[in-house]
Amino acid sequence: MTETAERKSRTALVMEGGAMRGMFTCGVIDVLMENGISFEAACGVSAGAVFGCNLKSRQIGRPIRYNKEYCRDPRYCSLRSLLKTGDLYGVEFCYHELPDKLDPFDRETFRTDPTDFYIGTTCVETGEAVYHKCTDGEEEDILWMQASASMPGVSRPVRIGDRRYLDGGLVDTVPFEYMESLGYDRNVIVLTRPKGYRKKKGAGMKMYSLLLLRYPKIRKILVKRADRYNELAERIDEKETEGTAFVIRPPKDLSEGHVERDPEKLEEMYQAGRREMTRRLAELNVFLSETDR
Repeated sequence: MTETAERKSRTALVMEGGAMRGMFTCGVIDVLMENGISFEAACGVSAGAVFGCNLKSRQIGRPIRYNKEYCRDPRYCSLRSLLKTGDLYGVEFCYHELPDKLDPFDRETFRTDPTDFYIGTTCVETGEAVYHKCTDGEEEDILWMQASASMPGVSRPVRIGDRRYLDGGLVDTVPFEYMESLGYDRNVIVLTRPKGYRKKKGAGMKMYSLLLLRYPKIRKILVKRADRYNELAERIDEKETEGTAFVIRPPKDLSEGHVERDPEKLEEMYQAGRREMTRRLAELNVFLSETDR
């Protein structure tokens, strides 16, 4: 038997970002956990990182709960926070008070759960994607999560070591290629845009150009971001057609904004994820059983 024939396919969960469209992803992963479906590894960027980490901590319902509870709290997200600190989402509240006290992040379960959890960021100095494997959910992992979700223009770059980092979705919006490089060749991909969505060139560039004069590498990335996103979307469609990826996406457009202050709309996006994952559970189980052969 050849080495290729002997090698078993491996499956990871890959989660796109999308700010509050990530509530769709939260609904998907809650249904996965409720049905005992787990993965050797998972990878998320931006909202896919900060919400997706609850898969490894096994905290069903946590991100939709705290987002509904605090979406109107100016400590969580506000223009006041942006003007005062340079961060639209309050760093102290979001990455310390909330997970440490108000709705505790289960670090013990995160540390002991066998899922390898990766997050993607973008290095400000090099303009390249950088990935981090989270191991314990403590301070360093939280910094990488913050970096992955730090949107350009409304967040300060996060310094880790001698480098600074921003939103992982700038370079690698859907990091399935990175997971393939680690040997995960048949992946479950959660998108927050409907089938056929393609990013328009130049969207938001005037605002970004003014705000990112200090970061020329990031400006170059933003110029090419739509092309990169659309290339990834084409590849994902091809892999789905080939049967080498299982893709879960919302059936229609979700919220467009980075901010959503209406708890009912957050719940609608979350329930859309739950419905879509529930509807496709049987298909997913077939895909996973084929992977295990």
